[in-house]
Amino acid sequence: MLVLVAPGQGAQSPGFLTPWLDLPGAEDRLRSWSAALDLDLVHYGTKADADEIRDTAVAQPLLVAAGLLSAGALRDIVGDRAGAVAGHSVGEITAAVYAGVLGEEAALGFVRTRGLAMAEAAGITPTGMAALLGGDPEVTLPHLEKLGLTPANVNGAGQIVAAGTLEQLAALEADKPAGVRRVVALKVAGAFHTEHMAPAVARLAEAAGKLDVSDPVLPYVSNKDGQTVSTGAEVVARLVGQVANPVRWDLCMETFTERGVTAMVELCPGGTLTGIAKRALPGVRTLALKTPADLDAAREIVAEHAA
Repeated sequence: MLVLVAPGQGAQSPGFLTPWLDLPGAEDRLRSWSAALDLDLVHYGTKADADEIRDTAVAQPLLVAAGLLSAGALRDIVGDRAGAVAGHSVGEITAAVYAGVLGEEAALGFVRTRGLAMAEAAGITPTGMAALLGGDPEVTLPHLEKLGLTPANVNGAGQIVAAGTLEQLAALEADKPAGVRRVVALKVAGAFHTEHMAPAVARLAEAAGKLDVSDPVLPYVSNKDGQTVSTGAEVVARLVGQVANPVRWDLCMETFTERGVTAMVELCPGGTLTGIAKRALPGVRTLALKTPADLDAAREIVAEHAA
């Protein structure tokens, strides 16, 4: 069984979209989306430096646009034969498009609102996120609670990302949970997927009310609890609430296993989720779409693993 996944914020890197513009019609699509969003996706995906694309209001629509470009190329190969689709954080919006819940333009407008709203919320209080390397979740999670931190991403394979105020993160650095080797600050603008993002929820709810929504045509696995969601209305409701609640990617992978996953393809800019899968899903074949050259390997995987 083949699973298609889309990465979240932090997966972008300078120039990562450049090779994708060689695909027929790709640059025209990007320029059309750029005009609709009032955001130069071509510039940010090809020429902007790391600081420019770290901006939440830029990174989120850029990642969804990249996912949609690669998904369009992959759809010609996979069609609707994927056994499940999912995304990590903002990647859930990309997955919602592939599953048929949202149209491309609607999804890009929604993620533009999401990025702006989350950037504004992040400006209220100085906050951040940090990855914990090593440790046992049964020890780490109570320790984070003691410090007032939120386990914003529980990614599986022992990987947890904590989020909170800069003071709380400094306390974590000084008082690491037993077994944690290092605490690595992430280059993000705020404490995503925590109560600090609550101001963004109301703006997203208003935007969601204007969306044209359809029920998913493929099994859609949600970050909230790893469950498969069967209605478009519920998918969108979860997309709204997701910004202020933890990402449970570990539970998503449990669902993949229950459904019999044998292969995973990660949309552009791939690498993060397949890296986790290599540790958490032994025996599952993985492919990260980094450039269009990876599409040949995707054809091979689809031939062997798609339904």
